Amino acid sequence: MKQLLIVEDDTRVARFLERGLSAEGYTCTLVHHGTRGLEMARHGAFDLILLDRMLPGHDGVAICRALRKAQIDTPILMLTALDEVDDRVEGLRTGADDYLGKPFDFEELLARLEALARRSGDYRDDNDVLTHGPLQLDIPALALSCRGQPVSLTTTEMALIRLLMSQPKRVYSRERILNAVWGQTEDPMTNIVDVYIGRLRRKLDSKDAPSLIETVRGAGYRLASVDEG
Repeated sequence: MKQLLIVEDDTRVARFLERGLSAEGYTCTLVHHGTRGLEMARHGAFDLILLDRMLPGHDGVAICRALRKAQIDTPILMLTALDEVDDRVEGLRTGADDYLGKPFDFEELLARLEALARRSGDYRDDNDVLTHGPLQLDIPALALSCRGQPVSLTTTEMALIRLLMSQPKRVYSRERILNAVWGQTEDPMTNIVDVYIGRLRRKLDSKDAPSLIETVRGAGYRLASVDEG
């Protein structure tokens, strides 16, 4: 379970973030003051830091600068209501790994946090083997089987099925899939997610059964429900 420090002085926003991210499996520590946030970031064991730019005491830029000077390399996603290019550049140059303006889409926030964790090497599943219906994914071996038969996948196809199997009931939007698998928020090829979903379906589906990957109209994709009995 990923340890997340949230430093946000707006209590309404902070509680929203805490509730939403806790529901996504993060263990959240909430701090409302910049000076306390810096202290927690220096001495706590966190996988990620979600940091507001405008804070009482030390602001987000000062916190970033102090942490990087102390050689603390915990990934930082900075939130801000300031939308000027110079403000974003300053935050990134002083040590933030990513920058998201307010108001933000929660799905994009999730995708960006996942991308930061993945780039830092902290993105991992809690289990070594994931199972859903006829699918079994051995994560350390990067081996997928379907109905007891091995399935040959490309690196990208493996990352995509791993994402879907990590939370089989969750609907993954195209944006979230793009960020988690390709590390980007916009699709320059317009339909790359759909293309790879199609590839997986051709490798996994059988003629006599419904598709193992379900399209949720207007929302995205998820693994189809399976009969547990």
